[in-house]
Amino acid sequence: MRMRPHAPVPRAVRRFVAAAILFGCTEPAFALRPFDATDAAVAAPQEFELELGPLGRLREGSRRIRVAPAVIGNFGLSGNRELVIEGRREVAIDRDSSERASAIVDNGLFIKQVLREGVMQEQGGVSIATEYGMLLPGVHADRGTGASIAGIVSQRWNAVTIHLNAVAAYTRDHNPDLFLSTIVEGPESWRVRPVAEVFVDEARGHPHVISGLIGAIWRVTEGLAFDVGIRSARSGNEAIRELRVGLTWALSWSKQP
Repeated sequence: MRMRPHAPVPRAVRRFVAAAILFGCTEPAFALRPFDATDAAVAAPQEFELELGPLGRLREGSRRIRVAPAVIGNFGLSGNRELVIEGRREVAIDRDSSERASAIVDNGLFIKQVLREGVMQEQGGVSIATEYGMLLPGVHADRGTGASIAGIVSQRWNAVTIHLNAVAAYTRDHNPDLFLSTIVEGPESWRVRPVAEVFVDEARGHPHVISGLIGAIWRVTEGLAFDVGIRSARSGNEAIRELRVGLTWALSWSKQP
């Protein structure tokens, strides 16, 4: 869908972004948007990290979908853990009379736990974590429930950071699923760093998916980062194209007066 060249930005979005810029200096934000996988780090206790995608465009074959918004909330817990809540709203641009205008999909509730402190916790060596939880029903979408468990390994050098993810799941339609991902990030010291991700997804009863993403993360302050990603994938014989634009905002209330 072609955008108007000077379309006005909604007042609520302007206010949110202004608040994010104002308060975004609270805690470091190592954004894991715009990826499908994650890293072996968790939010600090009493820290909230919002990963928000207010702008997304997805094309699956002939179907065009607007993703607005995609949301992940990370709540820091004690014991090197965090609570993760996620979901996204999809609006069909080209739909037939039998299709709902919008749906809320990919809902989930997870616990991420650091098993070995390493570079992601400012220690030596690799960081290792696990993430496990429930795949929740959607709204006007998949109605079943499922479960997943992931193993995550992160390593950082001066020039590059790599995150490896392996996820075993029992899908919402009750089939086994295996997801493997590699994320590569440019130098963490750069204010704008290039990023990439490659993943494969194999679920029984569904086409094999192979996906590649390239993008960038711009760290505006220590607590606010913007991201953009362009994804190209193939699901069986169907081509997928996606644009992702969003931000990560970290807020810690433990240091507030």
